[in-house]
Amino acid sequence: MKNIFLLGSLNADLTIRAPYIPKAGETLKGSDFMLTAGGKGANQAYACANLGGNVFMAGCVGNDQFAQMLLKSLRAAGADLSHVRRTDVSTGVAVITVAEGDNRIILDEGANGKVTGEDAAALLANAREGDIFMTQLETPLPAVEYALRLAREKGLYTVLNPAPAVQAARTLMQYADLITPNETELAILSGEKEIEAGCKALVGMGAGAVLATLGKEGSLLYDGAFTPIPAVDVGKAVDTTAAGDTFCGALAVRLAEGASLREAAHFASLCSGITVTRRGAQVSIPNRKEADELLKKFS
Repeated sequence: MKNIFLLGSLNADLTIRAPYIPKAGETLKGSDFMLTAGGKGANQAYACANLGGNVFMAGCVGNDQFAQMLLKSLRAAGADLSHVRRTDVSTGVAVITVAEGDNRIILDEGANGKVTGEDAAALLANAREGDIFMTQLETPLPAVEYALRLAREKGLYTVLNPAPAVQAARTLMQYADLITPNETELAILSGEKEIEAGCKALVGMGAGAVLATLGKEGSLLYDGAFTPIPAVDVGKAVDTTAAGDTFCGALAVRLAEGASLREAAHFASLCSGITVTRRGAQVSIPNRKEADELLKKFS
């Protein structure tokens, strides 16, 4: 198995359930408050480790109780945190409102804003050709660009999850072997309303391939030809938090194991399908045993 190197964010997730998304100036009575480990980078690293991957993560946290919670969760899953750096800025926080299985998220980047190219260089110092590198956009864009470029130069297979999407990230396409946007991110980056046109536009900007995640509709792979990847319905969706991160982590693990992109995408769909049936971020991500058991059922 190849190693997975991941540069990304670590956030404490403060989640509350609401009957609906509140309007401006409205106060609602919520329920089921949860404080859990999250952040797109940390969630993806957790998914990689929990599903059997060898994952090495770099990022930044503060010197606070949130950091302790995040590091404990990732270590328990088996992620290597040698390159997660402590800073004098508070750990990042995400405030999440969940209503009818959907969510709305507000981020305070905190220590995530301190991630630098030096963090990426330290992470990738021992990476080898053919390993997997994955990153997102919750850390500073210059650090992400440096990391992608360095990983490409070292011969790693580079995966960019462009969330949260910004048009300035279009310059990153040239360094991404694979980009995994959702529909909203695809539209922002490509400037196209139609999914297929958006995928073609990102490849035209330099991306090697696009795997667009489409929620209940599954995903769509474009690598010169279009291949639909169906969603896997394993139960009622109760919380979509970390579904996309689970998809990315599961995808990276199967690619590291030598699976084709199509095989990896099918496994990723199954794992994200499990995640949405549970509440929370990392606590909702399946382990490899349960994923493999369900894979036999849905193959």
